[in-house]
Parts: sequence; C-alpha cells; structure tokens
Amino acid sequence: MNLSIKWGILGNATIARKCMIPAIFNAANSRIQALASRNPEKAEPLATKYNIPRLYSHYESVLEDKQVDVVYIPLPNHLHKEWTIKALNAGKHVLCEKPLACNATDAMEMAQVASKNGLHLMEALMYRFHPRSRTIHKMVSQGKIGTPRLVHVSFCFHIEEHILKKKENPRLKKKGGGALLDVGCYGVSVARWMMGENPKSAQAAAHFNSEGVDIHAAGVLHFREGGLATIEASFISALQQTYTIVGETGSIELPHNAFIPWEKDATYFYRGRNEEIGRQEKSPGADEYRLMVEHFSDILIHGASPLIRISDSIQNIRVLDALAASARSGERVAIDET
Repeated sequence: MNLSIKWGILGNATIARKCMIPAIFNAANSRIQALASRNPEKAEPLATKYNIPRLYSHYESVLEDKQVDVVYIPLPNHLHKEWTIKALNAGKHVLCEKPLACNATDAMEMAQVASKNGLHLMEALMYRFHPRSRTIHKMVSQGKIGTPRLVHVSFCFHIEEHILKKKENPRLKKKGGGALLDVGCYGVSVARWMMGENPKSAQAAAHFNSEGVDIHAAGVLHFREGGLATIEASFISALQQTYTIVGETGSIELPHNAFIPWEKDATYFYRGRNEEIGRQEKSPGADEYRLMVEHFSDILIHGASPLIRISDSIQNIRVLDALAASARSGERVAIDET
C-alpha cells in the first residue's frame, strides 16, 4: 500500500470546496487524485489551486480511475446509497457524508456491499475527530460529571426565505431532505456517543412544509438507564449549534460552534454539581476535517481501527428513522437494535 492515499471526489459541493478539499490537500498521508463535477469549468480554478491532476465531467470517470484509492461522496442525501454502492463495486473505499443514508435499510445494504467487497465504508462525522470533542467524551466516559442523565443538542440555522419558498434545495426535497436528516443526525450522534448506549425509544414533533418535509423538529430519546436526550433541528430558526451534557455531579456546556469550530481555539464550560458559573476550558485549534482524512487514510495504510464504525452509523439512522416516524404519528416509537 502506498504511504499516500489517493482520493477522488464526486461533486463540487460547498463542503467539498470549503472543508474536504483543503483537508485532503493538507493531510500528511493523502492527496487528491481526481475531482468530478457536472460543471467542470466552474471547478477548474479549484483544481488548479489544489493541484488536482484530473478533473472529470462525469462521476463514473472517478470510479474508473485506477489511481483512485478512496472516493469521498458529498452529494445530496438521496444520492449517497447509489454512488456509495457504485464506488464500492468499482473497488474503491468510501468516505460518505452524513447522514450515511436516508434510512437504516439503505445503510445496511451499503454496509453489506462494503463487506462483500472487503472495503472500508465510513460516515464523515468530522466533529468526533476534534480534540475538544475527544476530550469531552473522555471526561464523560471517565465519570468526571458522574453518570450522564441529560444530553441537550441543538443544530439549527435559517435557510433564506426565497429558498424556502422555491423548495428546490435538496434539503427541502421529499427524498432525502428534512432537518432531522440534515442536522438532526449530529444531535442523535452526540447523544448516543455521550450516553454510551443506544436509546430504547423516541418521541418527536415537527413542522412540515407543503411538500411534507420536516423543516423544524424537536425530539426526546429515552435511554435504558434512565437518561434522556433532547434533539433540536431546524431550517427556520436562528443559529443554534451547541450541546450540553448534564451528569449527576457536573455538566459540560459548549458554545455555538460545537460541531464546526474551524481552526481557532475551542472552548467549553465545566460546572460542578452546585456551581452557577463553573470554569472555561480550552482546546487548541485543529482542522477536524484533516484529522478525519488522515485517520481514514491511516486505516488503509496501517490497519488502524475505525473511530466511526459502520454499525454505529446504521444505529444512528435507526434512531433518526424512529424520530421521523414519531413526528408523523405523534406516538412514541421503539427503536430496534438488530
């Protein structure tokens, strides 16, 4: 195996341009081999800036490129399954944007294809690679706040009104759209990670647009040991990007850069059981996208153990499925773990 993994990218999406292409370019063990865009003339300045040797006008060309080891998929949610399976069947490892799929059935099928081909498939939950996230998870796991009792996660932002009205944005489409899938996936992931277990049931309420797509949602997850988590996801509110973990003996609170702190120093607050203010702690700035890229490449080069397992991603989508079902039925929904 080469000591520098060669990446191919399907699509010139914003997250690819702003986050992943710079991350791969700067990664110690990776380089960009190919970029495919339906509008290659628009992608040409980016390819030039990051020394991408091959710019294609068709996604299939990346899959056919024998120099490509890994395919990164930043396409709209409803295309994740199709292109992940195509890439896996072409012999490429895959890093797929979150959510991995639109439902657990699709995610399981993707995992089965990866297993059949002996390839790695990982969901791009970049926040878990940031030093702050890992520090907080270690604190909770080591009992620094006692048994976690409540996790409150909010990831909300406001889509511009003219975009909401047109309903042409993939986030607003019936197939693969909705706030729960788009940003609720972060909340479910954090809650399960910090609680250290899977919820047994979910309740949710949502506001739907005229197309039947949830654009504003809130849910409650019930855990077996008595813990609760609240999940907020919205396309029609002011920015909220934070989470809080409350344990028996203390709590940890994050500012509104919980998932994307960029590369500046990242802070959080720790409070003891009876403290009103607590103290601010700081983690050094880091590019969580670059750390994720280097980790995935390290899996391929050295056989490192994945920090995000495909079984974890499948269970995350099972919880999202349950929240979505509850929001439509008004009933509490049990969550299967099989």
